[in-house]
Amino acid sequence: MQPPALDVVKRAIGSEVARTVYRYTERDVALYALGIGAPADPLDQDELKFVYELSGIGFQVFPTFPVVFAYEFNRRVPAGEIAGIKYNPMMTVSGEQHLRLLKPLKASGTVTSTVAVSDIFDKGSGLLMMTDVDSCDENGELLAKARASLFMRGLGGFGGERGPSSPWEAPAGAPDSVHEEETRSTQALLYRLAGDDNPLHADPLMVAKGDYERPILHGLCTMGFAARAILKRCANNDPSRFDSIGVRFSRPVFPGETLVTEIWHRGKEKIAFQTKVKERNVVVLSHGMIRLRD
Repeated sequence: MQPPALDVVKRAIGSEVARTVYRYTERDVALYALGIGAPADPLDQDELKFVYELSGIGFQVFPTFPVVFAYEFNRRVPAGEIAGIKYNPMMTVSGEQHLRLLKPLKASGTVTSTVAVSDIFDKGSGLLMMTDVDSCDENGELLAKARASLFMRGLGGFGGERGPSSPWEAPAGAPDSVHEEETRSTQALLYRLAGDDNPLHADPLMVAKGDYERPILHGLCTMGFAARAILKRCANNDPSRFDSIGVRFSRPVFPGETLVTEIWHRGKEKIAFQTKVKERNVVVLSHGMIRLRD
């Protein structure tokens, strides 16, 4: 597939590409938490509370749940065109994800989200599209803000700006905490039920077109595993302490692999982290940062 013309790219920047309404129930909340690996121990009440609506200590929404609010837009990604930019969905992966939660999450509700293309960069080997998602509750109050990027391999060289570069080095010294957890071989099939239907995560016949040996795990699923590890080890598994998260998806994860999240404390409210795959000893999440509330 050919890179887009520069004038097409310029028209795309700043355009609103979706306005979605997401109605969710306790079932959707639980399904998302199951998709990101909860509970690691089904007998642990402090983990069961994210998946069991009758929890004796109170049912709670895992705080990264807002990444699925604009799922109707995510379901359009496999169509291969956003704001006039045409691409091969099997050559497209998540680049980065940032999320800030502005209000406590209810166990059920209706959320309206606006998705806009905020920028597009020419990375040479591909096109990097940035999207902003603002999500409001039933009262029109801003509930969450997200920024995500899609990296479209093979579409670079169209003459656009390269964009900022932010090299990553893990913080100096040994991590303050390390959390290890296996993913299921069916993890991607489970997580996709939260709304990301891209065949890249499910169909062995389709993924060959993206030069992968087998379906890969959703980047947002890997991020969810890391967020669970940090909330458990650094915030007593209290979702009310979550403020924001930012991460870069550095390498793909294959379902069934073991995730090792390394955690560095940067004061009471700031946590730096990276996540590796144990079996291949490669960093799959870099630039990781979580902010906690007191």
